[in-house]
Amino acid sequence: MHGGSPHTNGAHAAAGYGIGARESHDQEGRARLFEVTAQLLERLAVDRTLVVVIEDLHWADRSTRELLGYLFRSLQSSRLVLLASYRADDIHRRHPLRPFIAEQDRLRTVRRIELPRLSREEVRRQLTGIRGSEPDRRLADEIFERSEGNPFFVEELATSDYASCGLSDSLRDLLLVRVEALPEPAQRIVRTAARNTTVEYALLAAVTGADDDELIEALRVAVGANVLVPTDEGDGYRFRHALLREAILDDLLPGERSRLSRRYAEALEADPSLVRAEERAARLAGYWYRAHEPAKALPAVLAAAGEARRRHAYAEKLKLLERAMELWDEVPAEQREQLPELGYPESYPSCGCEPERPGCHPHFLDLLAEAVVAARWDESLERALTLAKKALKLVDERQDPVRAAWFWMQRSKLMTGMGRGDGWAEIARAQELVRGLPPSAVHADVLALAATWHSMHVSDTDTLPLAERAVELAGLVGAEEVRLSGRVTLAWLRAGAGEEERGIAEMYAVREEVDRRPFPRVLGRVHGNLVDLLHKAGRSAEAVEAARQGIAVLHRHGLHNAAAFTAGNLAEALLALGEWDEAAAVLDEYRGRVHSSRSLASIALHDAGLALDRGAYDRVPGLIAACRSHLGRNDMEPQYELPLAEAEIRRAAAAGRFGEARAALDCALNLLPLLGQEPYVWQLLVAGAAMAADSRGLPGTDEAADRELVERLRLAARGVAHRSPLWAAWSRRFDAELARARGRHAPVLWEEAVRAFEPYGYPYVSACLGFRWAEALLGATGPHEGPGRQMREERREEARRTAAGLLARAHATALRLGARPLREDVAVLARRARLTLPDAGPEAPAEAAVPAPREACDPATELGLTPRERDVLRLVTAGHSNRAIAGELFISPKTVSVHVSNILAKLGVSGRGEAAAFAHRMRMFAEPDPEHAR
Repeated sequence: MHGGSPHTNGAHAAAGYGIGARESHDQEGRARLFEVTAQLLERLAVDRTLVVVIEDLHWADRSTRELLGYLFRSLQSSRLVLLASYRADDIHRRHPLRPFIAEQDRLRTVRRIELPRLSREEVRRQLTGIRGSEPDRRLADEIFERSEGNPFFVEELATSDYASCGLSDSLRDLLLVRVEALPEPAQRIVRTAARNTTVEYALLAAVTGADDDELIEALRVAVGANVLVPTDEGDGYRFRHALLREAILDDLLPGERSRLSRRYAEALEADPSLVRAEERAARLAGYWYRAHEPAKALPAVLAAAGEARRRHAYAEKLKLLERAMELWDEVPAEQREQLPELGYPESYPSCGCEPERPGCHPHFLDLLAEAVVAARWDESLERALTLAKKALKLVDERQDPVRAAWFWMQRSKLMTGMGRGDGWAEIARAQELVRGLPPSAVHADVLALAATWHSMHVSDTDTLPLAERAVELAGLVGAEEVRLSGRVTLAWLRAGAGEEERGIAEMYAVREEVDRRPFPRVLGRVHGNLVDLLHKAGRSAEAVEAARQGIAVLHRHGLHNAAAFTAGNLAEALLALGEWDEAAAVLDEYRGRVHSSRSLASIALHDAGLALDRGAYDRVPGLIAACRSHLGRNDMEPQYELPLAEAEIRRAAAAGRFGEARAALDCALNLLPLLGQEPYVWQLLVAGAAMAADSRGLPGTDEAADRELVERLRLAARGVAHRSPLWAAWSRRFDAELARARGRHAPVLWEEAVRAFEPYGYPYVSACLGFRWAEALLGATGPHEGPGRQMREERREEARRTAAGLLARAHATALRLGARPLREDVAVLARRARLTLPDAGPEAPAEAAVPAPREACDPATELGLTPRERDVLRLVTAGHSNRAIAGELFISPKTVSVHVSNILAKLGVSGRGEAAAFAHRMRMFAEPDPEHAR
């Protein structure tokens, strides 16, 4: 390498370039310039990689392009990256950069990278960075649609006055420059085409009236200037960018816009074949609406709304219905009489808005009913609630009680879905309105909704007969959608009453029927509830398969929120089956895609359960708070309240806050009994009994209060049914935990629990039970067992071999799942019992875990605690303050504080209570080694 710095040599080269430039501008001088530039870059890249960035290459002149081409060809062995960017939108067909790029593409050292436009998620992240906070979903979606993922346009739209939905003057001027450079005939064609996102050639020819030669020539110019591009189908044209079309439309005069729309509408009415059949209704509705011809627009808009309903395009349908409501009063009443009947949603009554006029006549309330349901399925719940409230103000409850009851039902569903109440007041009002009236679809729907509400809140012996009456009445009046929805509730209730197989068979039958007749609300309910029933019956693998099929069906029908709710049930089944990573991926996928309070609460709840099992305790309080926030005033539904209480109990116990855990358990026990909620009740009782066992013997605990809690749990369990085999398995686990809370080693009870869960294939539950069974076996091998020493030794060795196998399998499962608390518990127990855990493979067989005696290890020593830190931890576990510990150990409170901080760091806990719970769980001070409990 030559002496001197690269910068100095480069400066000399640059000086040489300056002299040569002044002396000659001939070909030799230009060649010298290129050579000197290459030498400069080579020398700068001698001992490091040099990156040279050239932006906006589309503005470069010929000399710049030739220099760049020379550098591409000559600098092939240097540590140099030449990065040149250009905007593809600005490279029209005759642009001089096109042949230059084609020439460079032939070089092996040149690579062309086409950057795609930003995705919807990338636009959302860009908006977050620009605005400093998470953007509203609808705002982000609209900016994505308008910008088409162009980062520059995203920024311009984000920083403009977006409330006005317009373009900033600077952006509009920038977009229109390219159009204004076109010849006048081409400008005229472009302005005409701007009425559409995509326009067919035949339709454009019909509207413009231009002959083929004139039209093709104008289009050729527009395409060459990158204003228009041919469609992929080859039968039309679209704008290069949506905002360019928007700017052209904004530039049209008001009268010019409506006149242009009218010409399109007339051309399409004269020859419907100009547009594809699936687009015809929506396009015609849009043309007449923008032509400001209400009498023509209203029937066209309603026809397009019906077409959108058939395509499950609920957002589009809602937009069209809102236009229809806007046009309603502008159309004379006699013309509205000629409108065809609307497609009445769900159980909505088709006639009766005007009792003084017999027969069916379209009414404004009919539009509101359609719009409420469309908004609900589009997940625009706030808009749906606003429309439902408006309808309830317009409807006369005395003259039209059935229709009023229907709107009260809608309001109930929306209040529940938005977490603003439990919805019962609205159901009760609907019941009052239909009481004593002739049978109707609405009456049956009210009964079915009341039965569903009771099944989820306060199910009693009257709930099942109520659901049966709803199904019977719906069949009597021919309300098929209501009948199927009622059968879903009935199947769920029967399964909850212990008739699992009958309930599941009924749910499958309903699913088969709605596959043939896909009623939206029944689709959502049957797929979600089928997955739930299968999982609660212990058929979790079958539940996973049903969930995946259901999610695909629901997305295909545009029922994205119902798909998200079903995905929550899918995650629950996957967690039970030990597919934790897949469950986490499902939760992550749907977390940002739903807006229903129940779906969001379900996702947060399953997230909290997974965090507890994996020991991510710091995440749990936030997830519990998020779940309660999503539910709002709807938080007393047992299917959420009981699992939330279980999560709170487990989190508080893990942190050593047993008083807080007992308070959460006490509140939950006050809700019992709860018929039909047995799966949630048994899991709550197991969590409560485990907490009582873990807190037993801790310093500062009240033995009388402990006994009282255990007795209360026993009495609560007596009132809970266990007709289902899976419920019976949970009851056996509860019995074993209750024995542990009483201080008894009960290996027989733990073995029964293990055997009861074996058929279900739940690896984590089996590992936890196996750990407890091993603990009980090791703790029960005392001198009082067996008639003689020899038999005691044989039993002891047999128990140790069994425990070793159980611990090996539990340890392997904990490692595979990432269940840190279980892994730590297994390791501590194995260390205390002087058992060697094998290297854990996917399946660690019992034979591989035959105990290998070794010297007992002190957990405190293995954790790196010094003798003084061990003394401090013992007193912290006993509940002493820093000052009390200082007096006990004859050190200063400040020194105690330092020791406590070191202890927390070594134990990996966040507070004194959690450290005390950890020490108790690790059996550091309280109990003797089970191996020496003889």
